[in-house]
Amino acid sequence: MDLDITAEQHDLLTLCALRVGDASLDWSLLARSAQSPEGLAALMDGRLSEDSRAATKNRPLLQQALAAGLDDARARVDEELAAAAEAGARLVTVLDKDYPANLRVIGNLPPFLFYRGELDQRDARSIAIVGTRQASEAGLRRAARMARELVDHDVVIASGLAKGIDAAAHQATLTAGGRTFAVMGTGIAAPVYPAENRPLAKAILDAGGALLSQFWPTSPPAKYTFPRRNVVTSGTTLGSVVIEASSTSGAKMQARLAAEHGKLVFLIRSLADTQPWAKKMLDEDRAILVTASSDITNRLGQAADIQAAGQQRQQLALAGL
Repeated sequence: MDLDITAEQHDLLTLCALRVGDASLDWSLLARSAQSPEGLAALMDGRLSEDSRAATKNRPLLQQALAAGLDDARARVDEELAAAAEAGARLVTVLDKDYPANLRVIGNLPPFLFYRGELDQRDARSIAIVGTRQASEAGLRRAARMARELVDHDVVIASGLAKGIDAAAHQATLTAGGRTFAVMGTGIAAPVYPAENRPLAKAILDAGGALLSQFWPTSPPAKYTFPRRNVVTSGTTLGSVVIEASSTSGAKMQARLAAEHGKLVFLIRSLADTQPWAKKMLDEDRAILVTASSDITNRLGQAADIQAAGQQRQQLALAGL
């Protein structure tokens, strides 16, 4: 089965595949520029209207890559699209109305997502539950309880399909009859990682959820993919709840990213009592202490208002106003 994509989507992917030697273009810059008034046509003509350090750095790279020709990049795109199609995946880009609204408002948004399963408008009311892979039994119980209680308030649960806290949140959501989606640290056509969570990934799809990936479909797990995965896990949601995380955990990184994205950051009391980084975020008013799920659900309206304001600011900026 071939993926049904537009010429504009193919052009955007082609820009992402361009390289000059070992250098590639800044994908978030491409995503932002593709939504500007000049849009994709300007990019294909080698023009970047954004006034930023990233644009200054990438403008000569873009022009040099375009001058060298698009054949290799288009061939790469076609190979990746074929792999995605074989995996039963679909594509959504920043050019499309179905691109996740929560993700569209962050500055470091990806230009595309490949996904299996279904995107759903309910995902606009989602919260990420994240934490360490090396979770304690108490941490796993807290993650599961938090997921169940949020599902009771019609909240969609997102996480990263890692072992530990992520898996506990996904599984508890499914058991409670809720909707969950997983943001992957691999390509959508690559084997699910970690292997032990492949049955969980299937269960998410069987329950009507989704697996999302911002990477080329054949991308294997790599050291750099998981921090980038955290960007999308934060970006697709209204906020992130960190259950258990050391100072070196990816979940701590997600808390920082969520704060930078203007999302709500929720830290449970046991984390604040044991981790200096969590206490510091609370002391600096960059996070909210959670003692009950109501501390989250009572703020979802506020979070939705923040997102709506962000979307309005973005539309004005893209229109040059």
